[in-house]
Amino acid sequence: MKQFFKFMFASILGFFISSFILIILLIGLFSSMLSFGKQASVKVKNNSVLLIKLNQPINERTSTNPFQSANLFSTMPSKTIGLNDILNNLKKAKNDENIKGVYLELSVIQARISTIEEIRNALLDFKESGKFIICYGETFSQGAYYLATAADKIYFNPEGMMIFKGLNAQVMFYKGLFDKLSVETQVVRHGKYKSAVEPYTEEKMSKESKERTRQYLKSVWNNMLVAISESRGLSVETLNRMTDNLEIRQPQDALERNLIDGLYYKDEMLVELRERLGLDENGKIESLSMMKYKNVPDPDRAITRNKIAIVYGSGPIINSEGDDQIIGAQRISRTLRKARTDKSVKAIVFRINSGGGGVLASELLRREVALAAASKPLIASYGDKSASGGYWATCNATKIIANPTCLTGSIGVFGLFPNLQGLLNDKLGITIDNVGTNKNADFISMYRPFTSLERTVLTSMIENTYDTFITHVSEGRELRKSFVDSIGQGQIWSGEDALELGLIDEFGGIRRAIEIAAELADLQEYRIQELPVQINYIEELISTITDGAKVSMLEKELGSNYKYIKHLSLLQQSKGLQALLPFELIIE
Repeated sequence: MKQFFKFMFASILGFFISSFILIILLIGLFSSMLSFGKQASVKVKNNSVLLIKLNQPINERTSTNPFQSANLFSTMPSKTIGLNDILNNLKKAKNDENIKGVYLELSVIQARISTIEEIRNALLDFKESGKFIICYGETFSQGAYYLATAADKIYFNPEGMMIFKGLNAQVMFYKGLFDKLSVETQVVRHGKYKSAVEPYTEEKMSKESKERTRQYLKSVWNNMLVAISESRGLSVETLNRMTDNLEIRQPQDALERNLIDGLYYKDEMLVELRERLGLDENGKIESLSMMKYKNVPDPDRAITRNKIAIVYGSGPIINSEGDDQIIGAQRISRTLRKARTDKSVKAIVFRINSGGGGVLASELLRREVALAAASKPLIASYGDKSASGGYWATCNATKIIANPTCLTGSIGVFGLFPNLQGLLNDKLGITIDNVGTNKNADFISMYRPFTSLERTVLTSMIENTYDTFITHVSEGRELRKSFVDSIGQGQIWSGEDALELGLIDEFGGIRRAIEIAAELADLQEYRIQELPVQINYIEELISTITDGAKVSMLEKELGSNYKYIKHLSLLQQSKGLQALLPFELIIE
């Protein structure tokens, strides 16, 4: 009986603890939902400052999904603002008489360099109003410092840490792991630079890959240094010397070399900000976050039937519906088609941020881009990257716009076909047998090596697909096919190089792309329509819970063997002809 009561009270206690935790989680979740529901317009007080903290991942556009920002361990949601609203806010604040300046509080920015460059250019445009921009940091990554140099003054914590060392790209290789798993990766490719498969077949970067990656990094780094040089009055040679010798070891080093303007603690920074706003030492600083300022009405918004549609596509390109982080060819091609046939849409901006994906999926998008460009202006605006399948999809655009630091090109094709026979037989004790009506009925099999005939056939398919790729680029960009081949072969290019090669038409971000679209459509007034309509967040929640439950069940049933299934899933997704970037470069 004693044991019975012991277990009964333990169960009751466990129930109440679980219920309490669940209530806390639900409060956090629903507070996030309610915060998203409150979209009432915000009134800006006189003598206000726009506060910019870019300490959350920056996607192409602000998500309407409240669950994405939910902090389950707090009743305060952690909202993230998209690049679209960051740029819109700065444009709006430039002409807002109640906004006296911008206060940047930066540390490590969770965004790639081209996104940072686009925000930096918007800050420089804001400065043309004569309003101030001051920046304060306690830790500066290189990207954060690059953005900070758009400010009039840069202040830094006396005990802070600043990184200034140059760009480095690193790649993770899985060949050793696959060798241990007895997985053979069978590769067919065109182009000596098409090295997207190297992580699965090699233990380090090939000579060709290093060559092109180094050239890309040099182009991006030089672009950053030129901008910093203009802002801080330091030569590019001096900046490179600082990085080569790792001269910035203490905050004082940055001050002495004119990289920053002062060493302040936060309270001292607020004194400086009060002086800028004309306040006394106890005066309240009126500030608005970017998320709040998003809800301030734009007085310049035109009331007209004429629209410019911005179609967003981010992530790998696959032949499915996709979502806001995956370019589903079905969803995006359908969106482009609707924008093309909508008479109120006078021009289209296709904002794409992708390293490519499946050949078929990329071709479905290219076809819709070509059809739309034949009926109205369609401007392709590249984000951090639009390469391989991303370039395939947009090469028939009316014009292509990209920042100098954008990663593009990678015109090439490959096929990655895993042979799992060793894994199944030797590691898991699974054997496969089959019966077919013809000699090659099991073409292509994941459970045995290629035959010589299969490799010949696949090579022919790759060569034909590559020829189609460079033909599309040749016709879309009005370049000689032989020239496209010479700059193809899987080579990656910065936006700066791409402009010289004729792969893009002009430098600029999405704001410039919209301006060009309006000019070509001869629009004096227009309104923006953002597409596709973002996914219903309730459906997304159900999907997330369902998928999460499936994964949890698999992990529970398979235990330590689950990692094999996870890698098998990744390999399965890579099956077939691909137009992808060489690697997922991690640049720091």
